[in-house]
Amino acid sequence: MPVTNGFLEQIAELLAPLGHVSARKMFGGASLYCDGTIFALVDDDVLYLKADESSKRRYEADGLKPFTYEGQTGPVSMSYWRAPERLFDEPDEMLDWAREALQVAQREAGAKAAKSRKAAADRPAQPKRVKPAKAPGAKSSRKNKTPPR
Repeated sequence: MPVTNGFLEQIAELLAPLGHVSARKMFGGASLYCDGTIFALVDDDVLYLKADESSKRRYEADGLKPFTYEGQTGPVSMSYWRAPERLFDEPDEMLDWAREALQVAQREAGAKAAKSRKAAADRPAQPKRVKPAKAPGAKSSRKNKTPPR
């Protein structure tokens, strides 16, 4: 069953105090973003929040499972964990869990950006290619590919 617009609207309304929450549908599910940072997934109208090694203990303690899909070589688990159903009846608690998921996502995005910057800094600089200057009055060596009109 695909994600319904009504479910996405309900989540966006619950999470509005976090910032600008938007959804992007893809692969039958949806990704949730807050101010441009992806922090949750929705599949079959089930909310999954981003977690790391530390925060996933909270989900495990509630007997919740990570989002899993069937990959080419078998099941693949992602770092998004099913949100407890009770959160839909407890808006303040929903915000606490979502805020933590957003912080995890922001830390991860910051770490990826720093790693990317470091990799770029570690690469040897490429020498700039400089075209030789044309002598005044010299004809271009490039042939015109388009016929004259």
